[in-house]
Amino acid sequence: MSFERLDEYACFDGTQGFYAHASETLNCRMQLGVFVPPAARSGPVPVLYFLSGLTSTEQNFTTKAGAQRYAAEHGLILVAPDTSPRGLNLPGEDDAWDFGSGASFYVDATQAPWNRHYKMYSYVTRELPELAARYFPVDPERQGISGHSMGGHGALVCALRNPERFRSCSALAPIAAPSQCPWGQKAFSGYLGPERSAWAEYDATELVRHGYPRPILIDQGAADAFLAEQLKPELFAAAAAHAGSDVTLRLQPGYDHSYYFVSTFIGDHVAFHAARLGGRTR
Repeated sequence: MSFERLDEYACFDGTQGFYAHASETLNCRMQLGVFVPPAARSGPVPVLYFLSGLTSTEQNFTTKAGAQRYAAEHGLILVAPDTSPRGLNLPGEDDAWDFGSGASFYVDATQAPWNRHYKMYSYVTRELPELAARYFPVDPERQGISGHSMGGHGALVCALRNPERFRSCSALAPIAAPSQCPWGQKAFSGYLGPERSAWAEYDATELVRHGYPRPILIDQGAADAFLAEQLKPELFAAAAAHAGSDVTLRLQPGYDHSYYFVSTFIGDHVAFHAARLGGRTR
């Protein structure tokens, strides 16, 4: 199957589309949402990848965050992939909401049976950017990445490990220290095995100890029910400060983990990326 258009809609004078393709990295069919702003009619524009959280698909961010308005204003393409391979009939694939389908944790799995398909880190850092550049007016020299919850974890890891590819990074309510929380420990044990040295390659708090050359913006709801047990952004911020990295952690009073929170602050995040990638107005 080649690149396939599923739906396209006029949106803020641009186009919101949903597409499918056969992924060589994941060995399955994948879907993604792509918003192309009106500024792209005049030539290539920057691209912002957004990684969604547990149980999400390419639809969640695209339909709930309201980011297209800001992407149109700043001249950014938005690319939102699905959160995992699907429909593979792997044992246990659909048994839990926090492991398997919809819960890839954006790692390259090393443990069977996940290691043949669950390679979302490679998909996001290699195949997806190549796909975006092939089918959309993307400037490959101006790429940023962001995400929510599990996707915030993925965005931080992808940026920290690939500063030459992703020139801007932000996150909303990220799982910031997965080796130290139940969600991360379950996922890493299943996908990567028991050896914690392998976990460190996908733990943003461990990675940022080595430093990062660009600013990172993180928003976190202070009323988020998952904050203390699962998210732990203060550990990431402390590790970044010790390494001399520029991380802004904004604790937002009254906000929870939902897309009401995401939609409130997504405009700030799009503007943050546009300032570093150089958007193009219409």
